[in-house]
Amino acid sequence: MPSLLPLLTTETGECCSAIPDSALTVEEADAIARTFKALGDPTRVRLLSLIAASRDGEACICDLTEPVGLSQPTVSHHMKLLVDAGLATREQRGRWAYFRVVTEALDRAASALRP
Repeated sequence: MPSLLPLLTTETGECCSAIPDSALTVEEADAIARTFKALGDPTRVRLLSLIAASRDGEACICDLTEPVGLSQPTVSHHMKLLVDAGLATREQRGRWAYFRVVTEALDRAASALRP
């Protein structure tokens, strides 16, 4: 026969502790969710990794297609999503686009759910 545990009560009658003020606001949660959504594709994670590991911390779109095995338009689409999510910046130089990782955005995403 299982033993029953006693019920605990609090002086105030509240059943739970209060949610701390440091919890994300609705707007902050939306922004972080967009970041996580952009990172939800392995190709995009790989693209960010390739850019971060590149000499000078930037990469031309022409150097990103072969490592991921995708066409230039497909890689451009993935990079547009990363730029729109604030995870990368894009600079046009002549006919080529160059990208850099926004490390601050990655740091914000990494720390968003930590206590």
